[in-house]
Amino acid sequence: MGRVVHFEITADDVERAKKFYELFGWELSDANMPGLPSMQYLIAKTGKDEPGTDGAIMSRQFRSEPTIIWISVDNLDDVVEKVKASGGKVVGDKQTVPGIGYTIYVTDTEGNTIGLIQQLPR
Repeated sequence: MGRVVHFEITADDVERAKKFYELFGWELSDANMPGLPSMQYLIAKTGKDEPGTDGAIMSRQFRSEPTIIWISVDNLDDVVEKVKASGGKVVGDKQTVPGIGYTIYVTDTEGNTIGLIQQLPR
């Protein structure tokens, strides 16, 4: 109860957003939903062999609200460089969260804020 089970990220340009989120290894595919133009709602499978939350990227023409999601990464500094190279931006300072790990806020190519976290080993 109360567990996140899905997310939707809105985008001005769904194809551009697709290319950005592929840098995290996500599998993105057209939902083929009746009544929607092709490639306007993409199913996002975020983990292949790990538990996690799947979601979607959809055209902002359907819903304009952005969302903030948190993405777990193995090496925060490496991923931040990939974000920049993919057209994203860093919008905050790297923070240390005691007992949890390291975090930073970035934006994707559509201006959506994303939280990145490198968790401490358990």
